[in-house]
Amino acid sequence: MQPTLQQAPARAAILVFALAAGASLTYEAVRIWLAYHRIHSTRIEVIERGAALEPGNAEAWDLLGRHHQLDFVNADPLQELADYQRAVQDDPLSAIYWMNLAGAYEANGDLGSAQNAFERARSVYPLSAEVAWNYGNFLLRQGKEEEGYAEIHHAVQSDPRLLALAISRAWRSSHDVNVLLDQVLPVNVDAYIQALDFFTSIRQSDAARSVWRRLISLGQLVALPRTFPFLDELISDDRAADAKQVWIEALTAAGLPHDEPLNHSLVWDGGFSHDFDNGGLGWRWNSSTGASIDFDSAPPSYGVRTVRLDFGGGSNLEVTQPMQYVPVEPSHAYHFHAYMRTAEITTESGMRFSIVDPNHNNAVNALTVNFTGSHPWTATDMELTTGPDTHFLLVRLLRFGSRLFDNKLSGTVWIADVSLVSAEFQGNPSP
Repeated sequence: MQPTLQQAPARAAILVFALAAGASLTYEAVRIWLAYHRIHSTRIEVIERGAALEPGNAEAWDLLGRHHQLDFVNADPLQELADYQRAVQDDPLSAIYWMNLAGAYEANGDLGSAQNAFERARSVYPLSAEVAWNYGNFLLRQGKEEEGYAEIHHAVQSDPRLLALAISRAWRSSHDVNVLLDQVLPVNVDAYIQALDFFTSIRQSDAARSVWRRLISLGQLVALPRTFPFLDELISDDRAADAKQVWIEALTAAGLPHDEPLNHSLVWDGGFSHDFDNGGLGWRWNSSTGASIDFDSAPPSYGVRTVRLDFGGGSNLEVTQPMQYVPVEPSHAYHFHAYMRTAEITTESGMRFSIVDPNHNNAVNALTVNFTGSHPWTATDMELTTGPDTHFLLVRLLRFGSRLFDNKLSGTVWIADVSLVSAEFQGNPSP
């Protein structure tokens, strides 16, 4: 059907409208694209032109505020404040914009308005860990400790990733471990372990001890290796009584056996009934190239198992393990005993036991007889007296590097029934 003359004006009007709408949409698309790219520029003057294209865009004003905040050469705190005020005016439901405004108020010395802005941020997003964290730190800066710690407590409950930072911040602010325990940390194993590690790292043994008491009071399972840094710190600090108590408590919390020896020996598991703990007051062994370790059944009355070390003959090894830290009393006499067997141990430098004070040079430095070649099971004993400042002894299997040209170490050594007994109990074992 051919169009009539009466239909032509209508069709023309539709065409004009379509062209106008298309032009308008194209203009809007170009304007939005241009505004977006200007707003996300790194230059303030370009961002300002982008904001002018979209005057109701809160993100643009927030970005302007941040750029003014970081422009240290041409600092303009009032302009920064005005930008953030414009951002919350255009988008009052953004907690981030309210927090940025709070920071601008604080920088300008208007602490009342800063607190009001933080409270607006909290009302907009009451579950936000970020809001609680920033508000809590603001309150601490204003000397409002109780309110500040409450906000930080809320933050770490919402986001456990903030725990390490919260522990450090609370300690710097208060230097009171009870504030941290009572007002900041959530009551759980992970929070207490992180606090324990923090105080261990800064060598605050007393504070760490307080955290430890809270941790074990939970009565929950704690993996033994997580306690090793704390125990190492107690050993380094010569806190023998604390280390022994914590060791027993750590084994209990880990659900591990912890029966003390019946012969009054201070060496833990001298009969090698369990695999090595590799930390704390248990036996330690770090794999060494050229040596392998295993356990064999012990002869009658030699304990439960023996430790067997095999050396492949590839290097001139210095052997300093297995080893164990043993809590002792200062200025006290002890008797050391162990059994040793060797098979074809090469070179003049063989196997022996060494006992030293790990924290005081030359306070104790005792060595048993040097075993080379092949020997049947042989008792090795010695008497020693601790120094006036000795609280720990390091008991270890030892082999010095050989000075011979043909110095490669090969062969096998077995050790069994290792004990260290205070002189008053020597020859008087427990029933």
